[in-house]
Amino acid sequence: MGKINRFYDAFHPDHYDLFIDVNRENKQITGTSTITGEALNREVNVHQKFMSISKVTQDGEAVPFEVDEKAEAIKITLAKAGNTTISIDYSAPLTDTMMGIYPSYYQLNGKKEEIIGTQFETTFARQAFPCIDEPEAKATFSLALKFDEKPGEIALANMPETKVENGVHYFEKTVKMSTYLVAFAFGDLQSKMTETKSGVKVGVFATKAHKAKELDFALDIAKRAIEFYEDFYQTPYPLPHSWQLALPDFSAGAMENWGLVTYREAYLLLDPDNTPLDMKKLVATVITHELAHQWFGDLVTMKWWDNLWLNESFANMMEYLSLDHLEPSWNVWEMFQSSEAPAALTRDATDGVQSVYVEVKDPAEIDTLFDGAIVYAKGSRMLVMVRALLGDKALQKGLKYYFDHHKFGNTTGDDLWNALSTATDLNIAEIMHSWLNQPGYPVVNAFVEDGHLKLTQKQFFVGEGEDKGRIWQIPLNANFDSPAIMTEKELDLGDYETLRKQAGHALRINVGNTTHCVVKYDETLMNDILAEVEDLDSISKLQLLQDLRLLSEGRESSYAEVVPLLDKLKDSKSNLVNNAIYTTARKLRQFVTPDSDAENYLKQFYNRLSEDQVKRLGWEVKAGESDEDKLTRPYVLSASLYGGNIDSVRAAHKLYQEHEDDLESLNADVRPYVLINEVKNCGSSELTDKLIKLYQTTSDASFKSDLTAAITSSKSESELEKVVSYFKNADVVKPQDLRGWFASVLNNKLGEQLAWDWIRDEWAWLDKTVGGDMEFTTFITVIARNFKTAKRLEEFKAFFEPKLDQPMLTREIKMDTKVIATRVDLVEAEKVKVNATIKNLFI
Repeated sequence: MGKINRFYDAFHPDHYDLFIDVNRENKQITGTSTITGEALNREVNVHQKFMSISKVTQDGEAVPFEVDEKAEAIKITLAKAGNTTISIDYSAPLTDTMMGIYPSYYQLNGKKEEIIGTQFETTFARQAFPCIDEPEAKATFSLALKFDEKPGEIALANMPETKVENGVHYFEKTVKMSTYLVAFAFGDLQSKMTETKSGVKVGVFATKAHKAKELDFALDIAKRAIEFYEDFYQTPYPLPHSWQLALPDFSAGAMENWGLVTYREAYLLLDPDNTPLDMKKLVATVITHELAHQWFGDLVTMKWWDNLWLNESFANMMEYLSLDHLEPSWNVWEMFQSSEAPAALTRDATDGVQSVYVEVKDPAEIDTLFDGAIVYAKGSRMLVMVRALLGDKALQKGLKYYFDHHKFGNTTGDDLWNALSTATDLNIAEIMHSWLNQPGYPVVNAFVEDGHLKLTQKQFFVGEGEDKGRIWQIPLNANFDSPAIMTEKELDLGDYETLRKQAGHALRINVGNTTHCVVKYDETLMNDILAEVEDLDSISKLQLLQDLRLLSEGRESSYAEVVPLLDKLKDSKSNLVNNAIYTTARKLRQFVTPDSDAENYLKQFYNRLSEDQVKRLGWEVKAGESDEDKLTRPYVLSASLYGGNIDSVRAAHKLYQEHEDDLESLNADVRPYVLINEVKNCGSSELTDKLIKLYQTTSDASFKSDLTAAITSSKSESELEKVVSYFKNADVVKPQDLRGWFASVLNNKLGEQLAWDWIRDEWAWLDKTVGGDMEFTTFITVIARNFKTAKRLEEFKAFFEPKLDQPMLTREIKMDTKVIATRVDLVEAEKVKVNATIKNLFI
């Protein structure tokens, strides 16, 4: 692969005058893109995709051009180089791919309606208007938008609307920005508005299928988040408004378009009276993530996609930092520990994983960079490490320098490190290069040898991996006297007994779990820690289980040794600890065959873990109960049902009967488990049809999620066949939701073969429908997450290896083949020992 030919090298746009006419009836876009800028030579390229180009002029005079579909280019020969204006007349189809300009469909009063929205990241602006579609090619934009307008419809864009003349909506000129951040939408929308202390107008927009109160939560979070960021960044929000728009069809979770942030409905709108706290937290972090981008990503943008982490890692860290300020009682850093940390540690342990910083050599690779576990989760863990090293005052000082010196421009990672270095004596760049430019992470071995406490580091792998002798600069965060950072392969910390006596407690490193590593303690150190395990804080207990789980996956420990610790911690009232308990307990399912004696004992173990907790918490939410209890209840109810607890089965069925005529009114904290129980234990064709109908008609995203989980948990193969038959029917299962439905059926022992057959039979359709989307490869990921037998491994390889030559799929196929192979080996090696350990608890 050669170097990417960047169109910006030959033409620097300064301003776009865009006229875009969208005809929904004919599914056609027509328009004119007029670009003023500097041509560095006479031969220039302008991006286009799926367009018909009718005319190209330079300063009003026609010039020759040709369209190169493979290069997604209009190759133009100019009359002269220098400052000039190029005008391009074009037409393009309005597609249903959720990329470029596209329709979103929804039901209102039993009728199918649509609104139009946009999605231009990564390289889809070129499907909407001819442009230099590269992050560095920043320009200003004046939009004139026409559409087949109906009474009551409104239009939105990055900037305020200035006038409407002859059916054309004109918008104020934007600030200097990248093409992928341009956005507009129109349709029959409702809204709620407010204003920040500094005068920024904030609005939330949605279709009229939603109750008005569903907009309130997002409006409050968005307003306060902008106020927080203006203060923390010490840099004003640079636009007059910040609109948050919920789109019924949206491939990603949300998109940070400057001034017009777009969201999947599930990540913006919620019923404030009946939504679980964990869902409220999730929606809030999505909003705070996108609004963090308005500065970090929009005001200052990565120079090229290889520095995507600059955008995403930082926004991922800031979503937690800001929400912790807005809602301190939510303890959102615990959510970071239970979601971002394990995602990053699990993915990053497979040999062949990308580093956070990745050089892009082929345009097809750009979308593969959006690896949530690496660019988002691992990258944000790196920045949490930086924050811990710097402190907030120095971090703020460095960020202000960064924004002051780079606003409306483009940067690389080193620009950020240089800015932060103005606020500290630490060599931040040197420390971070070891984490961002290298894939993987270390296992730190802590052991007592010859009376001395010693540490070593080496790369940690789950499965086979080539040890290339990588070294990381590891913040130790020890709870005893030790160096701040471990920079070498081996470290002798001195006499163990002296260190232990001085500390007065068991010795641990990576306290707070902020460093991206796992720690393997020898027997002396681990026994000391376990003797004090009840005294550890929740994060430390979670970390202990998390590290032991990963070490077991990497064959440096055994799940059999973790089982007694789960039993010991089972009565914890900490949501965080219960998350770790049941995440680990779920891993034990890989060692059992469905309906075997081993699974029966595992179900007894699940019941043993959860029985007392279910009795304590009950199936009905009590007034005034703590957030910890609300967040713990879902773990123990789910475990209780898997364990077949007869009291839980009866309690869930009773609740179903009491709410049979209005299932949406069930308390959302217990609703998914009530519905799952009903389908699994009282299922029928009529019930499936009823729930699918409710799924189609409700606008409540939380209820939709509950219904999906229930419908796909059926014990009837014929009912699951019915569910799979809806996968290609967008009126039932929208393409944006298909991966969730597919994964749920695949995870059902009766549905695994059905789902696997379906995706192999329908791969061409799937590729055509969502193949250009940045999350397409996650269909492969969810398959790999489920398979655990040698037979499935061979089937996986037989189907996917012929697709290795497709750049967007190559890395994922290679990695997931290793993931399955590793699991097959682990199960074969450990199942007897693990299952015997569980059985011995009951005999």
